[in-house]
Amino acid sequence: MVSLAGPRSKSELGSALMKLRSGLVGIVLLSACLNILTLAGSIYLMMVYDRVLPAQSLPTLFALFLMIGVAYAFYGAFDVMRAQMLADVAAALDRRLAARVQTIEMRIAMERPDTKDRVSPTRDLDQLRSFIASSGPPALIDLPWIIFFLLILTLVHYWLGLVTLVGAIILAALTMVAERVSKKHVAAVTDASARRRSVSDRQWRHAEVIHSLGMRRRIMAQWERVHHQFLHEQSRLTDTTSMLSGLSKVLRMFLQSSVLTVGAMLVIDGKATAGIIFASSILSGRALAPVDQAIANWRGFVAARQGWGRLNNLLNQLPDNPQARTELPPPAKSVAIDKLTLVPPGSNRQTVIDVSFRAEAGQAIGIIGPSASGKSSLVRGIIGVWKPVRGTVRLDGATLDQWDSEVLGRYMGYLPQSVELFTGSIAENIARFEPEAPAEAVMAAAIEAGVHQLILQLPDGYETQVGEDGTNLSAGQRQRIALARALYRDPFLVVLDEPNSNLDPEGEAALARAITGVKARGGVVLLVAHRPAVLSTVDLVLLMRAGAAQAFGPRDEILAQLNRANQPGRDSGGLAVVPQRA
Repeated sequence: MVSLAGPRSKSELGSALMKLRSGLVGIVLLSACLNILTLAGSIYLMMVYDRVLPAQSLPTLFALFLMIGVAYAFYGAFDVMRAQMLADVAAALDRRLAARVQTIEMRIAMERPDTKDRVSPTRDLDQLRSFIASSGPPALIDLPWIIFFLLILTLVHYWLGLVTLVGAIILAALTMVAERVSKKHVAAVTDASARRRSVSDRQWRHAEVIHSLGMRRRIMAQWERVHHQFLHEQSRLTDTTSMLSGLSKVLRMFLQSSVLTVGAMLVIDGKATAGIIFASSILSGRALAPVDQAIANWRGFVAARQGWGRLNNLLNQLPDNPQARTELPPPAKSVAIDKLTLVPPGSNRQTVIDVSFRAEAGQAIGIIGPSASGKSSLVRGIIGVWKPVRGTVRLDGATLDQWDSEVLGRYMGYLPQSVELFTGSIAENIARFEPEAPAEAVMAAAIEAGVHQLILQLPDGYETQVGEDGTNLSAGQRQRIALARALYRDPFLVVLDEPNSNLDPEGEAALARAITGVKARGGVVLLVAHRPAVLSTVDLVLLMRAGAAQAFGPRDEILAQLNRANQPGRDSGGLAVVPQRA
């Protein structure tokens, strides 16, 4: 299972960012040019006061004006270039990590579904990309340039440098306060947002039930509680950030006035010119502007840093270093389950305990038992969705982890109890979205599932769009199309979990023919069933109870035992009477 402990020493995220170092170096160099060019305004003001006005020289003024115009043009061009380079770096980092992050997202969805609202590497990557492309990084890059401007002011006069240094220390302390306070509030906002999103998702998924059972007001009351908590936390964060940002601006303006006052005293004392007074005031404001910008962007910086930590943690704990596997031949002989024990993701309760059985090519096994006996859990372990706590699942003697997951998927067909179709056409869903899937293979699967004629009767045939989660189709149509998907390209192992739950008699007959077809071509079928009719096609029956295999053997023998157990006066354990020959 996914662990959320601390990251390892090597940072994959940092390595990915360092591969973009040429862009990062360019951004730093552009920042250097921009900070140097900010001196142009102060120098222009000083020259106008100290050279142009005393000499009343218009040519000098026009020459200086032309020079400052060129400087500002370069400043604007460099500023645009820096913003574009930041966006390019953010997009390049996303492209490098997107596929990897999606793989981790899918793994977490299988292994830790309980963390859905709290752990989302995709959301963290989006947050990181948005911050890199924002005005936050330039503010942080410009912070060290405070020292440069302090040196310039000190060269003009040490008192000007000293006053600005005191202001810088005060604002630096304010930045540290912003870091500590914002970190706590950002975490609270993130947590409240996750809870609100969870309730909203529940409303969306269960809208029909909520409406039909008159639960709308009660569910809305739940949403309003978490929404108000989110607004409260967000308001606290905004208030804190606004207060610190406002205080920073006031201090900076006061500092500019202080520098102007000190400059005036120096002029009165004959130690500076009038131009230096105004230039120094503007320069001191520019020196401390990065602190203002940093505080204004601190919320985004804290959120990005937390996202970086979570994402880096997951990348390091789930390394992308698949071992080279010897390509095994397609399975064609047997499926063997040996003492398989399973625990659902996010739980510590064993739902399957030491189950063992074996199926040879051409056999179908029916898995029966009362509700919560572990049937669906068992098939999830057999297809490799859940990792075993102990025990093994073997295809032709090879454990599942000896196969590449993409390759293994070609040899398996799976129809889950809750049918899931994806946005796209019927043909795409049957072909498992295989690029350029052969039309004959798609139709062969549909014919084997007995759904070919049904598809042809739809408005666009195989190109009919199923809609999100198959909403454009009925429950029975979805189940039969999902059966065709499970049979696509004749997989060796076909696992069907309650495949007839939404089928009419015609659909059940088609299902029985499909199972017979898989057996005839040498495949193995594992069939979870409650309704007895479909059991006529199986050879063996596995009876599950309380997570354990209570009985396993020929169909007629096991069903006869169940019939005897269901006789009046005997405890059937919640099992319905099953005809000996369905």
